[in-house]
Amino acid sequence: VKVAILHYWLVTMRGGEKVVEALCELFPQADVFTHVYNPDSISPSITQHKVTTTFIQKLPLATKKYQSYLPLMPLALEQLDLRDYDLIISSESGPAKGVITRPDAVHICYCHTPMRYVWDMYHDYRETAGLLKKLLMPPLIHYLKLWDYASAARVDHYIANSCFVASRIAKHYRREATVIHPPVSCADFTVSADRGDYYLMVGQLVRYKRTDIAVAACNTAGRKLVVIGEGEQLDELKRMAGPTVTVMGKQPFNVIREHYSKCKALLFPGVEDFGIVPLEAMASGRPVMAYRKGGAMETVVEGVTGLFFDEQTPESLNKTIDFYEANAGLFTADAIRNHALTFDVATFKQKMSHFVSMLNISH
Repeated sequence: VKVAILHYWLVTMRGGEKVVEALCELFPQADVFTHVYNPDSISPSITQHKVTTTFIQKLPLATKKYQSYLPLMPLALEQLDLRDYDLIISSESGPAKGVITRPDAVHICYCHTPMRYVWDMYHDYRETAGLLKKLLMPPLIHYLKLWDYASAARVDHYIANSCFVASRIAKHYRREATVIHPPVSCADFTVSADRGDYYLMVGQLVRYKRTDIAVAACNTAGRKLVVIGEGEQLDELKRMAGPTVTVMGKQPFNVIREHYSKCKALLFPGVEDFGIVPLEAMASGRPVMAYRKGGAMETVVEGVTGLFFDEQTPESLNKTIDFYEANAGLFTADAIRNHALTFDVATFKQKMSHFVSMLNISH
């Protein structure tokens, strides 16, 4: 059986790329297809495969400004020749699933989320766009919505990374999806007996992550907070940070891992489709204070691995942190890490392998 793995772009190693990494290990003979590829930023598990790019790769500044070429990506996808492949697995949250496959081939879409900027977060993105983008977005997004919905019918089987995303697939594509949570490499994280006196936020500094809530909460209460990540809000958050808040910007993995293991708890005030970061903190034995919505509802066990707050406000978050500090003895590092282990890479591979084997794909 010849296997093709598709991913929207391979320019960094975040949650979506970790799924591709696990798929490449599960299917060592597979070929990889993507719009844009920067091998210097991608793990050896992926780079040792044959990687084919679309014509987007040849456009100016493609590895940095790839999202600007979003309107061209449907056309680029449809130029890929996948006639030789029996099984196609697309990793989707940008344009990846819209490829044309052989009539008797099987196409599985592992969906991290239907494209946010096309569906539920369109108005948020347009609101913060510059004047030119604001003018161009309505016709372009209208076209992308039509293509995205039409291309959804090209998929034979959907896998969602969470129940939250499965409900969005049902809403936007009118398709059912099997839920297989994405992999967390628990072996990369360790439990430390050495505790710091700070709370932690890790991730892209973009508006929907709501890092501003964590910063405002810790400013008000005088709590120490460390923020690790880069993105459009970096300068804004640095200006916003009070004397107890440190915005570190982008950091290497060893620094992130150390901060996970030594923080009091991870703060998670955004709504994520799944959210790998809370599980990385849990794999380090640290609890999570999360907003009660989205993928965190499937990973945080209240009173065991963390706590929820009910409103996206600094006041609601501080109330939950107050409760945590008064009851920190309820949370044990071993119990938290053991829960994270149920999301380990080995579990993901076993579930994906079983799903594929049930389809009886032949050449």
